[in-house]
Amino acid sequence: MSIVERSSAPRVTRRAQARLGIILVIPVTVMVVVFFLVPLGNALYFSVVDFDGLNPNPPFIGAENFIRMFNDEKVWQSLGNNLIWIVVGTISPMVIGILVAMMLWSVQRGSVVYRLIFFLPYVLPGVAIGIVWGWIYDPVNGLLNQALRAVGLGDLARGWLGEPDVALYAVLATAIWAGTGFAIVIFLSALRNVDVELIDAARIDGANSAQRLWYIVLPQIMPVFLMVLTLTLVGGFSVFDIIFIMTGGGPAGATDVLGTYAYNNAFQLNNIGYGTTLALLITILSVPIAVMLNRLQRRLSLQGTSV
Repeated sequence: MSIVERSSAPRVTRRAQARLGIILVIPVTVMVVVFFLVPLGNALYFSVVDFDGLNPNPPFIGAENFIRMFNDEKVWQSLGNNLIWIVVGTISPMVIGILVAMMLWSVQRGSVVYRLIFFLPYVLPGVAIGIVWGWIYDPVNGLLNQALRAVGLGDLARGWLGEPDVALYAVLATAIWAGTGFAIVIFLSALRNVDVELIDAARIDGANSAQRLWYIVLPQIMPVFLMVLTLTLVGGFSVFDIIFIMTGGGPAGATDVLGTYAYNNAFQLNNIGYGTTLALLITILSVPIAVMLNRLQRRLSLQGTSV
């Protein structure tokens, strides 16, 4: 092979790799444009017009929807419910998930059955979960109130979805039950990559279970932990289906979150411009957090790979 042929070979290889890279990136780029940029552009347009769903040429109103949003008390109430959902609905599945995964980690027989049992609620349709738990919370014939009366705790029986003080937490308990199985299965898979020798050494040195979990296990599964945390947090900002099915945002707006409040404005009050503005608020709040956690996860993953 001549010197010219040798020098041109790497150039040809780099061109082929560049073409392959472009071909692989095109489908993702098209999906981002079609399913993110185009809807985002439409949302920005509807947020600055007074569109009621009928007028083909809605009048331009500028920042009026945004001003109205910041002065709307129901927006702040809904955002407060979102924050409660994010805090309780994130901490509970994460804590329960890692603890149950640690217990199942050492189980040899029946581990597949346990995974199916815990993961089954996560794959069930949200509509089915909402309807079934609505029956469980029924104030007259619901299983929860019947069980409380059967064990002598009838004073605790109540209309769980009809009382403003407890309705949000009742729906939140349903969501935690449905979503914890995902965290359990993901954490259980991540635990398979944990160095068992380090755990045995820590046990010999006298570290208790909590110390082994905090100092040995969590640092090794931190990228996976952050991935589950990201999905759970974003889900807390964009929660809609289970609240809409079980309470519709009631009673008296006690379970309204930004998603249900935006839906009610856009499709029940025909105020699509204002509803779209509320939906943009969800995006503005959730995307930066998701990006930040994603970058942190990638950084930890690269550090683990280099080690």
